[in-house]
Amino acid sequence: MTSMKSRCKQTALASLALIGLGVSSLSVAGTVTLTGTIRDFCAPSITGPSACTQLSDFEGAIPGVVTGMVGSTLSSGLPTAGANIGAGASSAANFAKWFVDSPGFNLPTPTSLTLTEGPPGTYTYSNGSFFPIDGQLYGDQGRSHNYHFTMHLEGQVAFSDPTAGADRSFSFTGDDDLWIFVDGKLMMDLGGVHGAVSGSFTEEDLKAQGLVAGTLYDLDIFFAERHTSASSFAITTTLEVAAPPSGVPEPTTMLLSLSALGALFARRRQRS
Repeated sequence: MTSMKSRCKQTALASLALIGLGVSSLSVAGTVTLTGTIRDFCAPSITGPSACTQLSDFEGAIPGVVTGMVGSTLSSGLPTAGANIGAGASSAANFAKWFVDSPGFNLPTPTSLTLTEGPPGTYTYSNGSFFPIDGQLYGDQGRSHNYHFTMHLEGQVAFSDPTAGADRSFSFTGDDDLWIFVDGKLMMDLGGVHGAVSGSFTEEDLKAQGLVAGTLYDLDIFFAERHTSASSFAITTTLEVAAPPSGVPEPTTMLLSLSALGALFARRRQRS
């Protein structure tokens, strides 16, 4: 049976085709919001009604950048421990708790992150003090910020391919662990507890993974903030980005969407 996520993806593509738009019209509204879940971890452990056991991955060792902590593909939508997991985390069993609800180890809350268009076709988010759950869930535990959390953001991404060279890119700078998957394939690997570092991939890298221009693919961003005393998160992309699908629109909604997309495409053509 075709999944809801797949049907939504197919519907979006059909909508674009009906009004003669290219994929470049996906992210033309000025902002694109990715959504997902943040999970707060305790460091130190907490006793009492909100008991939480600290994993040694949080406020533990500082190994620096460690690649190979995760496998090259997602499994059931989540990263799995890779061959080098022990160099950056305490164990594969503990890592398995990072991005799922694990009672007694973490508390979840919905989250979102909005990319804003600067120059036409370039979307960014930048926060040099990235502490989205200060004072929430397990709280700051006597520190100036809530430093110990993971985040999984979801969206969609596509690319145009105007030349044989690398024209479109997705870049990240921040700390700590960061893994980005497109269509379930690992495209950025910046694991480990470390200061701010940068990574990027282009449409040529996506093509090397068998992806093709003009097609929507799932975008999954996995992030962890694991140690005092800094946290930063910055994205810049000229790939086409879109919010994750939330359901198949009703026929009336679809007609309204087609009209809106046509207007947005016209606006983008005027700007460019």
